[in-house]
Amino acid sequence: MQNLRTVITFLLAIVAPLVIITIILRETPADHTLLNNLRETYEIEHKPGVDHSKHEVLQQEFTNPHLITAACLSCHTERGQEVMKNSHWKWEREAYIPGKGVTYLGKKTLINNFCTGISSNEGTCNRCHIGYGWQDKTFDFTNEYNIDCLICHDNTGTYEKARGAAGYPPMGQDAPDYKNILAHVGRPKRNNCGYCHFHGGGGNNVKHGDLELALLTADRTIDVHMGVDGMNMACVTCHTAENHQIQGRYYGVSSSNTQRVTCEQCHTSVPHTNSKINEHTIKVACQTCHIPVYAKVNATKTAWDWSTATQRKDGLPYELLDTSGNETYTSIKGGFHWERMVKPEYIWFNGTADHHMITEKINLDNLPLNINTLNGEYRDRNSKIYPTKIHRGKQPYDPVYLTIIQAKLWDKEVNKGALWVDLDWEAALRTGMEYLDLPYSGTYDFIPTQLFLPVNHMVSLASESVSCSECHTRKDGRLNDLRDFYMPGRDYHVGIDTFGKLMIIFSFIGVLIHGTIRVFASRKNQIK
Repeated sequence: MQNLRTVITFLLAIVAPLVIITIILRETPADHTLLNNLRETYEIEHKPGVDHSKHEVLQQEFTNPHLITAACLSCHTERGQEVMKNSHWKWEREAYIPGKGVTYLGKKTLINNFCTGISSNEGTCNRCHIGYGWQDKTFDFTNEYNIDCLICHDNTGTYEKARGAAGYPPMGQDAPDYKNILAHVGRPKRNNCGYCHFHGGGGNNVKHGDLELALLTADRTIDVHMGVDGMNMACVTCHTAENHQIQGRYYGVSSSNTQRVTCEQCHTSVPHTNSKINEHTIKVACQTCHIPVYAKVNATKTAWDWSTATQRKDGLPYELLDTSGNETYTSIKGGFHWERMVKPEYIWFNGTADHHMITEKINLDNLPLNINTLNGEYRDRNSKIYPTKIHRGKQPYDPVYLTIIQAKLWDKEVNKGALWVDLDWEAALRTGMEYLDLPYSGTYDFIPTQLFLPVNHMVSLASESVSCSECHTRKDGRLNDLRDFYMPGRDYHVGIDTFGKLMIIFSFIGVLIHGTIRVFASRKNQIK
C-alpha cells in the first residue's frame, strides 16, 4: 500500500503541470453564427422578380447596342448614374497616398508589368471595360448610354465583346442574339465576372493565378467556396454591391484600406476551435494558411521579359509553346515563364498600397523597381502576413529621363507605331509617349520590375491547409523571407532559447523535488 501511495503521489506531481497546460490551451467554441446565417441565406434560391421577356421595349430588333442601354434605362431609370460613379466604369479611384497626397489612380492611368498599360492601346485593352467605344482619350464618361449593361447581366453566357472593338460586341450578322439575351438578364454570375477577371493580362489565368476559367466547373478541392459540389458560390456572394458600388480591391491599382472583402465578414476573427490557432489570426491572414498553393488547374504567368520581343525567324514573327500549350516566347511580347501549383510568397500587408507613376524617377540603385508596393511591417498593428503572387517583369525605360516608357502596342493598321503589328521598339515607344504627351529621349533600355498581387481565391479544404511544421521549421520554411520577428521553431535567439530550456529543466527539477518531499513526508508520518 505504501508503494502504491508513493507511485500515485509521484504521478500526480507529474500530471498536475500537464493538466494546467491543457487548461491553458483548452479548446474554445468557434463562432460560426455569421457563417451559418450566410449558408442559410445562400441556400435560398434567388428568383428574379421580373420576366424581362414580357417587356415590349425589349422585343425590338436591336442593331445598335447603345439602344439596348437606353431600353434598360427606360425602366431602371437611376442605374446609369449609379454605374458612372463606380470604379468599374471610371477605372480610377480617389485615394490618399502618403507622399503623393490625394490621387486618382486606376487602370485608366497606372502602369503594370504585364501589357504595361492601356494608354494608346484602349481599342484592344478596353474590351474589358463595362462600356462601349472607349477607343481613345475622347471617350465620354458622362454619357450613360455608353454603358454596357449586358456584359454584367447576361445570364445566357453567350454575350461577348469583339476583339479590338473598344468594348463593342460583334456587329452585323455576327451580332449576339439580343432577344434571347434580354429575356434572360439578371444578377451577375461567375462567368460574367470571369469574362474580364479570368483573362486579365491577355489570357486565362495570366495575371492573378487564383482566378481562371476552371472556377466555372471546379470542385471543392480547387476552391472550397466556388466548388460546384459544395456551396457553388457566385462572385457577388462575397463581392456584394449596393447601388452598383461593388466591394473588393485589386491592389494592382487600388491604394486604400476601404471597401475590402475579408474572410472575417463570414468566419469572424475566431473561426477555429483551438484557441492557439485563433491567436494566429492577430498577425496571420486566413489566406496564408488556407491557400497553400494557387494556379491549381492551369498555369499562371510568373515572369515576362519584354526585352526579347521583336525577334524573327526567317524574317517572320514566331512563337514557342511549352508542353501544356502555354506561350514561352512570342515575337510581339517577348519571353514568359509559367508555373502551376505555385506556393505563394509572403509579405506583411496592412491593406494600403503605393504605386509607381509613369512620371516618377527610377532609382537604379534600388532594383527591381516595384510597380506597386504593398505596405506593412510586423510592428504595424494593422499588418498581417499575406500570401502574394509576385509577377517579375523586364520592361522598357528611358535611361536619360529615368522613367518607365509606355509603348503603343496595338493598332488595326500597319505603320502606326504599334509594336504588335510593326515589331519596332523605337517607333512603339515614341508613339506611346507622344500619345501621353510625355518626354522621350529617343533611347531605351530594359529594367527588372515587380508587381505584387495578394492571393485570395482557390481556398483549399481545411484538411489541406498549411501545417504548423511548414512555417515553424529552421529549413526552407514558408516564412523564411520574413525576418523582422521571432518565430518559435524557426529562429534561434540565445536569450529566449536559453530561458526556455532553463524553464523546462527547472520545471522537471521542481516536479522531482515536490515528489521527493511528498514521499519522505508520507514515510515520516507512517513512522510516527
